Amino acid sequence: MRNTAFLAIGVALLVIQSNLFRLIGHLHIPGATPSLLLPLVVFMGVHEYSMARGAALSFTLGYLLDVFVAAPTGLFTFITVATFVVSRAAGVRLAAQTLLTKLALAFVFSLLQGILVVILTAIFGGDPARPRALALLVPPHAISTALFAPLIFSLAERVHQATITVPRPGEGSPR
Repeated sequence: MRNTAFLAIGVALLVIQSNLFRLIGHLHIPGATPSLLLPLVVFMGVHEYSMARGAALSFTLGYLLDVFVAAPTGLFTFITVATFVVSRAAGVRLAAQTLLTKLALAFVFSLLQGILVVILTAIFGGDPARPRALALLVPPHAISTALFAPLIFSLAERVHQATITVPRPGEGSPR
């Protein structure tokens, strides 16, 4: 139930993100479109979800992000799974409770994601000018992602709380 809910939220966030691109594009600020999926993946990582389930869900959401943004297949799939694993390893569950730490987590992970995209584009891309152009987009992208992160964290927290009482498959009701 929880995985299905997070998958549905992830798809909805991708649709919203693609429409935000069109709205924010009129402001003429390159790279200002936030990654709405990133805070959801970080939330799953810091709230101690199973490594296998979290990685599988991150893989699926990353693949959908590849499809939505027309990125090279596997780029955001790899980066989304790596973000989940690193946020899981960070183990900052208690630190993700205040507004300031949610902003900081989203900003730092967005910077890491942007740097990974630039590095992977430099390694595997054919155009040597593209990584430099992408590097200029990383700071505005990280700032806009951090600004939207508290909203995504609170949405994910509501789903987490709503699905916490649902028995897992194979569990019966208490006697």
